[in-house]
Amino acid sequence: MALFLLDHGAGNVQSLANSIRKLGYDFSWISSPADFDKASILVFPGQGAFHTAIDCLTERGLLEPLHDYIRSGKPYFGICVGMQVLFASSAESPSTRGLGVIPCQIKRFDDTTKPVPHMGWNTAEPIDPDTSSSEGVSSSKHYYFVHSYCAKYDPEGNPEAAMWAHSTTQYGQEVFMSTVRKGNVFGAQFHPEKSSSAGLAVIDAWIKQSLAGRTPAEPSCRIPRPPKPQHGFTRRIIACMDVRANDEGDLIVTKGDQYDVREKSLPSTSSTTTVKTAGAVRNLGKPVALAARYFESGADELCLLNITSFRHSPLQDQPMLAVVRTAAECVFVPLTIGGGIKDTVDPDGTKRSAVEVAGAYFRVGADKVSIGSEAVYAVEKVRAANGRLDGSSAIETISKVYGSQAVVVSIDPKRVYVDPATYDGPYKDELVHGRPDGPENERGKAWWYQCTVSGGRETRPVSVVQLAQGAQILGAGEILLNSIDRDGTGLGFDHDLIGLVKRAVTIPVVASSGAGAKEHFVRVFVETGVEAALAAGIFHREEVGIQEVKSASKQAGINVRS
Repeated sequence: MALFLLDHGAGNVQSLANSIRKLGYDFSWISSPADFDKASILVFPGQGAFHTAIDCLTERGLLEPLHDYIRSGKPYFGICVGMQVLFASSAESPSTRGLGVIPCQIKRFDDTTKPVPHMGWNTAEPIDPDTSSSEGVSSSKHYYFVHSYCAKYDPEGNPEAAMWAHSTTQYGQEVFMSTVRKGNVFGAQFHPEKSSSAGLAVIDAWIKQSLAGRTPAEPSCRIPRPPKPQHGFTRRIIACMDVRANDEGDLIVTKGDQYDVREKSLPSTSSTTTVKTAGAVRNLGKPVALAARYFESGADELCLLNITSFRHSPLQDQPMLAVVRTAAECVFVPLTIGGGIKDTVDPDGTKRSAVEVAGAYFRVGADKVSIGSEAVYAVEKVRAANGRLDGSSAIETISKVYGSQAVVVSIDPKRVYVDPATYDGPYKDELVHGRPDGPENERGKAWWYQCTVSGGRETRPVSVVQLAQGAQILGAGEILLNSIDRDGTGLGFDHDLIGLVKRAVTIPVVASSGAGAKEHFVRVFVETGVEAALAAGIFHREEVGIQEVKSASKQAGINVRS
C-alpha cells in the first residue's frame, strides 16, 4: 500500500515528514492530480489560514482530486487545516467554501475570558472509551494545539456534525472537536507531529491500522460534553537559544547579561554536525545539540533567535535555515525562529519579501516566526496614520497567509524612570509605582516601559502597551515579552511589566528575562496568569532543569505537561 503526503504549498509540512521517517515508514508526495490515484493512504498536514489552504489547492488543481479521493473510501488523515477543510466553511474566510464533508462551520474562539489563539498543550477526551477505536488518542496525554478557529461540539444544535466527533477538548468554557472520525476519514485539530511521543503514537497507530486494512468507522454517539470547571490547558516552559556565528562561520549559542553577547559564548559541545551553505561548511552542532537536549528534557517549545553576524544573509546563504532543518529532524515540539524576518534585498539585487523569508523557515520545520524591530516600525507607521493599516508590514503579510498563530512579536522594553509627583506625560496611564514592600531600589519611584530596536541599542517613542496592542491589531498571535532591565540578572521576571501587557491584549503572552530559579516560574504563573515562561542562561548552564521547573509548578497546583 502506498502512503502519500499532500503539501498544499504553505506552512510546515516538513515536521510531519520527519515524524513519519522517525517511525520507519516510507512515503511519497502528491505532486500532481494523477498521484491521488496512486495513493492508498493519504495524510494532509496543514498549517495556515483556511482560505490559503483552499486557494492553494485550487490553484494547483488538487482540490477536486482531493475531494474525489476522500469519497473513494480510502484512508484519509487531515491535520489542523487539513481537518478544517473537511467542513463546509470557516468564519476565518466566510466567502471561501470548504469541502463540505462535515456539515458545520468552523468558528472563532471567544476571547473575552481567555487568550486567542488557543496556543499550547491540552488534553483530548475520546467520545468512545473503547481503546480499540482511539486511533492512539489518550485522555491522559497532552497534545499541541495552535489555532484561533475550531469546530464547536454541539450535539443538540448540530447533531449531524456531532456524529463526526471522535474526541473533544475544552479551552476555557468552550468545548470543540479535537479529532473527527467517520468512515475512512480521520482528522486532528492538534498537531501530532509537534506533540512529542504522544503525537507520534497517534500517527503510528493511524498508519499501522490503515496499512493493515481499515473497517469504516461508525458515526459517534452523540453524548453531552458540558464544560468542566477547569480545562486541561497547560502552562508552557520554553527554552531559548541565542544563536550567532563565530569567526570560523560555525554556529554557537551565546548568553550575555542585559543583551550584551560579546565574548560570552557558552562552552562548546561535542557535536560536529556540519552543513554546507553557499559553499561554506559550517558546524551546526551547538544549537542543534542543545535543541535535542531540551526536547529530551521535556521543554514544551524551543525558540531559536538569530542575533548577530548572519541575520542579513541572503536566503541561499542562511545557516539558520540549516539549523532549523536539522533540529526539526530530532525535535518534535514547536520551533520558533527569530531574527531577520523582514523584507530584504540579496546582494545580487533580488528582492525577498518577509512572507517569502518566513515561508522558507516554515518549509524546513519552523512553526512560528518572531518579529522584533520590524514590529516597532510597523506600529509607529500605523500610529502615524491614525490607526490605518495598509497591509504591507511583515506581521500583516505573514499572518494573512499563515494565520496569526504563526506570528510572534518579540518586544524589548526598558524602564524609563520619572518623578511620580510631577509626571504628566503621554504615558501616565501606564506608570508603574514601586511598592513600599518591594525592592529597596524601586521604592518611591515610578516608571513606564519604552520599546527599543536593534537588540536594545536604540529606543523608540513607543510604549510597551502601544506596541503590544498595535502588534495584535496588525495580526500577531503571540507576544514574547522580554525585559532589558531584568535580562541575565537572575532576579526573576518583571511581574509589573508582564501584568501591564497581559491586561492590554487578548493574545497569549510569553514571559522572558530574569529567571534565576524554579520558583520564579511558579511565581510568574501564579501572580500574572501568563501563558508561558521562557529562559535561556539557566537552562544552558544547567543551573535549573526543565523538569525541576515542572515539578515545582505541579506542586503549586499549576497544570503543566508531564
